[in-house]
Amino acid sequence: MKKTIQGLLGGALLLTSSAPALANAPGGGYEGITGLYYSIIGAILAYGCYDIFFKKE
Repeated sequence: MKKTIQGLLGGALLLTSSAPALANAPGGGYEGITGLYYSIIGAILAYGCYDIFFKKE
């Protein structure tokens, strides 16, 4: 179970680290908030995958 959570957190970390490169629009001035936005979406998606596929009830 720990490896599953570590894998999900690793995937979320990968999404978080690559978000600023994907969201870097020239001249927009919203690079920071866009990276934060993508990070939050990635965290929600990672938790959703954990909740659907890996959580034991």
